[in-house]
Amino acid sequence: MAKDSESFKLMVVGEYLNGQLGCKLLARKYDIKSHKQILNWVDVYKEHGVSGLSRKKNKEVYSVQFKLDVLSFMKRTGASLTETALHFGLTNPPMISSWNNKFLEGGAKALDNPIGRPAMSDKSKNVKKGKQPAQQNEMTREQKLEQENELLRLEVAYLKKLRAFQMDPEGYLEKHKQRYHLNSKKTSN
Repeated sequence: MAKDSESFKLMVVGEYLNGQLGCKLLARKYDIKSHKQILNWVDVYKEHGVSGLSRKKNKEVYSVQFKLDVLSFMKRTGASLTETALHFGLTNPPMISSWNNKFLEGGAKALDNPIGRPAMSDKSKNVKKGKQPAQQNEMTREQKLEQENELLRLEVAYLKKLRAFQMDPEGYLEKHKQRYHLNSKKTSN
């Protein structure tokens, strides 16, 4: 049984919840690198049920604003990676840590970079097929500037929210409590 299969995760979570073994013993029994992985599966199972344990076939692409909201929430509330992931309906808490590292290294612009190998360009496809390369559809200088401008706006908005929180954490949380409370109910439905 593959370690990342839904049935394997469900079996391990079931053993843990039945109290047969603790997470450290289960990790040793099934040769799982970290017992924290089991605790993560348990939390996801409690929050999202069996569907939370299934492997996603298409990786979801999150907007820069969503990533900034997640990081802001974590900073504001002092929530752990797991708590933040559960709050926003994410099933991979280490992904938030990766976003945070990227933000600290390169600001909001770094959060816009897609992960993974870029798709093969039309030019490469045409060359492989022996055809003449088509004209590339590159962004104009104006489009690049507009994109950069938008990223800078997002970064400024995030920094303003962060500054407001640092000056008066209690007041900021009270002011924004209703919005996050409503958002958390939407994701749990």
